[in-house]
Amino acid sequence: MSRTLDVYLRESLAGSLIQMDDGQLCFFYGPDYLSSNGAALSVSMPLQEAPYPDAAARPIFSGLLPDERARKRLAAALGVSQQNAFGLLEIIGGECAGALSLLPQGSDLPDFSSQDTEPLDEKRLSQILDLLRDRPLLGGEEGVRLSLAGAQDKLAVCVTGGQISLPKAGKPTTHILKPFIEGLDGTVENELFCMRLANRVGLQAPHVIKSSAGDTDFILVERYDRVQEADGSIAKLHQEDFCQALSVPPELKYEEEGGPGIAQSAGLIQKHTRRPAAERLAFQRMVMFHYMVGNADAHAKNFSLLYHASTPDLAPLYDVVCTAAYPRLTKKLAMQIGGRGLADTITLEQWYTLAAPTKAAQRVLRTELATMASRIEAEADALLDELHAEDLFHPILKTVRTIIGTRVKLVRDQLEKA
Repeated sequence: MSRTLDVYLRESLAGSLIQMDDGQLCFFYGPDYLSSNGAALSVSMPLQEAPYPDAAARPIFSGLLPDERARKRLAAALGVSQQNAFGLLEIIGGECAGALSLLPQGSDLPDFSSQDTEPLDEKRLSQILDLLRDRPLLGGEEGVRLSLAGAQDKLAVCVTGGQISLPKAGKPTTHILKPFIEGLDGTVENELFCMRLANRVGLQAPHVIKSSAGDTDFILVERYDRVQEADGSIAKLHQEDFCQALSVPPELKYEEEGGPGIAQSAGLIQKHTRRPAAERLAFQRMVMFHYMVGNADAHAKNFSLLYHASTPDLAPLYDVVCTAAYPRLTKKLAMQIGGRGLADTITLEQWYTLAAPTKAAQRVLRTELATMASRIEAEADALLDELHAEDLFHPILKTVRTIIGTRVKLVRDQLEKA
């Protein structure tokens, strides 16, 4: 027997997601939505009357869910098969990344203007963080319907005047709470450092702060897909990651497994963004930054399109950690640079593949590489001093700083050969 979820884009009923008898997914836009000329849910699913089959629908909707181990634990906690994207979204799809809400057919849309929250004191927050290890996103908790992509344990929360709260009755969240990753020392400070460093070298990145509850450290990352209006309400901005935009299932997010690489990503930006030239340059800078801070996990789900209007922009940087600081993590880049995935094998010839094959474009790329290399070390040192002063320093940051120095030297050595 088929089952149906209503799919909303903000307050508009956009269409229906159907799970067929054989488990395949199917999505179609509603006739009223088509006649209103509403926005498409994805560049990979433009408006049309014909339904979209599983191959198109599954990457979009499965991509809203947690990845890998977090999804497995969530499914076990909810009593749903790990592969059953529909069943998981039926339970937790009310507050997704971006502006989508998935609800059982005929259900009332939550009141996004609701102010109903559960303020969390330190004791309650500590309990929730312990629970989060077993039930990612607090799946199944009464009144909580939250879905966030990614492999790390995380929770969407509201933060007002420093008070952390759990949303109820549909209130949009404002921040992502990310506790430390078990087995990897100092990930809270690592990510906070990398994200703040990104801002210091001129990249767009959300504001990040560190806090703790009980024995658990965590960061609060301000959501770039939420906007606070003058009346205090929270507006949702739609977004889609590069896997969703390119119809690639989330389990294939790494290039070596068939996921998008830099060329595909640049082509997506060129074809669909509001300012293609500027956004491609911003993407190049992001790739350079990931390389120089030693983040090998910058895969296609860690880049997104963000819709301030009908035509998207490149979303700010997010989920940046120096993975090279942890010996147990892979050194292979999630997106290869010029066909190479190890940092010390990348020459200027490989860097040139980020730009158009013209001397002018290559000259601009060299300038961007040199600028990033010259700024990042000085800014990293200044940031370390700042974190020391704020009592936010962790020994892992010495390792991160050493890796940055090594990567900068590799780049400078290549530039000197030009």
